[in-house]
Amino acid sequence: MSDRPCALVTHAAGYAGPPAVAALLEAGFQVFAHDGGFADDETWARYRAGRPHLEPVVAAEPEEVVADTLRRAPGLQVIVSNDHFPAVAHRPDTAPAAALQDNLARLVEWPFRLIQTALPHLRARGDANIVVITSNRTRLPLSGGAFPDAARAAANAMVRSLAVDCAADGIVVNALAPNFLYSEAYYPRALFRESGEGRAYVRQNVPVGRLAEPEEIGEVIAFLATVRTRFLTGAVIDFSGGWPFGPARPVP
Repeated sequence: MSDRPCALVTHAAGYAGPPAVAALLEAGFQVFAHDGGFADDETWARYRAGRPHLEPVVAAEPEEVVADTLRRAPGLQVIVSNDHFPAVAHRPDTAPAAALQDNLARLVEWPFRLIQTALPHLRARGDANIVVITSNRTRLPLSGGAFPDAARAAANAMVRSLAVDCAADGIVVNALAPNFLYSEAYYPRALFRESGEGRAYVRQNVPVGRLAEPEEIGEVIAFLATVRTRFLTGAVIDFSGGWPFGPARPVP
């Protein structure tokens, strides 16, 4: 095993996973990338693409993810919980209650179980960094968005509470809350980059006038993963190009 510091990135194939992995590798970490799809050798070979300090984790349950990672990386000191789930809009009069449970299970329960399982190890270290990738979509709620909005708001609240409970153990817990980040999960290329209508929507709504590039969020993830001060904890950092607080650009 490498003598590099060790980091775990969950659901690494999507959302902020690829830039998180790339940025942490560049920062000098041995990275354990979790995704069930990596059980397929060809999928993993494409994702790894010759990067020598990258290892797959394919377990399904968060407890198993932590156990497998610690078995191979007893020096684990950084966790990036990269949680995403399809943000399907439901009108309140027809919304299926099961869909709310699905959002909460994936975006709140799963990362909580992951962190809970890792806590004994991280407490023993006394200098661990946890980064939870959430969303700031709740800044401007949209029609039909009650379920993903509720789950994202809960995740951000969870981070703040966990930060309080972990502070005395030297564990910092912060959230990075993006919106208008290019990813196939939420802002797919075909609609928001290749479609004139989609590009106009972005220009009209985002003060910066564009989607965020993946490497840009990677830069912030690497910062939160490597920060040495224990005083930066419980933060929920917006990453949305000024949305929704500044004036939108006029559409030409």
